[in-house]
Amino acid sequence: MLSLTGGLLGLIIGAVLGLTGAGGGIFAVPALVFGLGMDIRSAAPVALLAVGAAAALGAVQGLRRGIVRYKAAMVLAAAGTVTAPLGVQLAHWLSPRWLNLVFVAIMLVIAYRMFLSSRSTQADGDLRDEQAKACKVSKDTGRFLWNLRTATTLGSIGVVSGLATGMLGVGGGFIIVPALAHFSELRMHSIVATSLMVIALLSAVTVFIAWNHGLLLTAPTWAFVLTALVGMAGGRAVALRIPSKMLQRVFSITCVSVAALMLMRNVG
Repeated sequence: MLSLTGGLLGLIIGAVLGLTGAGGGIFAVPALVFGLGMDIRSAAPVALLAVGAAAALGAVQGLRRGIVRYKAAMVLAAAGTVTAPLGVQLAHWLSPRWLNLVFVAIMLVIAYRMFLSSRSTQADGDLRDEQAKACKVSKDTGRFLWNLRTATTLGSIGVVSGLATGMLGVGGGFIIVPALAHFSELRMHSIVATSLMVIALLSAVTVFIAWNHGLLLTAPTWAFVLTALVGMAGGRAVALRIPSKMLQRVFSITCVSVAALMLMRNVG
């Protein structure tokens, strides 16, 4: 029964990750906590393994379509690799109760930002000062125009993402996607694909660290990991058919709901 539950949850998480490029990781830990009865410290590396494997599949699809900015992904991942071990160590230092509270706070911030993003209009985007974009993109090739400012900005995003990945097992996409949307001129489909590559690379490093700390996988967690791959393939296949504003609003409402459940569990 637990294996069936794990498989169903993995399917859902993979689909969310494929649709948004960011949401699967933030929901994977709560899914394992509520669905399989794991504590947040044990759930984080399992969630990362599932999210990382699914993200790798999505990244390969993006590379084949030529929409992954792989140089930027490598810079982001390299910076994140430096801070991911610190995040893993923080997860061992903090009690599960405090980790839960940090997770809830992050989910609420994400929900707020995503809802604001869903309310923005094309006119709003046209009025933005493009000079404020730190990471410029070539209008001919769609690739980044590399300079010190671009490299520093991407490196900073990677540092924060790596810390969150190691500490909370969330993949870091919820940081990467909105950050790239704010600081770069990349189109959203390229941002999502690039985010998936970074998530895959960061997750691999963090899972390796967790494996050395004694990570063990049971049948339900294996089912969770494997079905996440199926969900990812399905999510990427239908992503372009669903309005982004609808996805963003459903995502933000779900974030608030899950955060409330985790807060009640923490208090209880």
